[in-house]
Amino acid sequence: MIGGLLSKRETMTSDQPSSPSETEISVVESAPKRRDVLASVTVGLGCAGACALAYPFLDSLNGTRGENAAEDDTIEVDLSAIAPGQQVIVKWRGWPVFVQRRTPDMLAALRAPGLDQRLRDPASTIMQQPKDAANWHRSVVPEIGVYVGICTHLGCVPNYDPPSTADTSGHYACPCHGSQFDAAGRAFKDAPAPYNLPVPPVTMLTPNRVQIGKSKGDPGFDIANIQQI
Repeated sequence: MIGGLLSKRETMTSDQPSSPSETEISVVESAPKRRDVLASVTVGLGCAGACALAYPFLDSLNGTRGENAAEDDTIEVDLSAIAPGQQVIVKWRGWPVFVQRRTPDMLAALRAPGLDQRLRDPASTIMQQPKDAANWHRSVVPEIGVYVGICTHLGCVPNYDPPSTADTSGHYACPCHGSQFDAAGRAFKDAPAPYNLPVPPVTMLTPNRVQIGKSKGDPGFDIANIQQI
């Protein structure tokens, strides 16, 4: 634009003013302003789009409750239908909750040499669980794991990779930004998630039935106080 104006002035006759006209000056000055406006609009729209995409993830952390809050506060899950190494997903307070039955190999993998050094909080020192789940398996009983299925990075739902012949440990992988969790929901250091998956309050009613929403071992636990983003 500026080069074009200079070429135009070079072809002017001697009786024309040598200085650029007000119109020429306004063109030179207004073009960047218009670009600035366009850039601002583009950035604004980009932010709005990103925020719109992120909102459902972040809002999901708040959970939802139905009209009968007492009914939503506790649910019971039949464990007899869950095969070793598999999990079911139930809904509690509007959140997806993973309920898994762990195999002996999965439990052994949770105590594998060197694993703790790869985890952000291997001993569950950050309050992401009731006191009776602040252990190496992050559960009331080692064989049954119960976790709120929301990634602690930006709130996506992690995928469960069950144990296989190639990898008997079982683990979780977030499809959004690559966060990784072991079978106890503990976050790996080399991924974005800053915290372990939350553990809801849990009570084992029988060996094959679990209640989610109340903790017999930590009755004062309030999941609203966890260090979730």
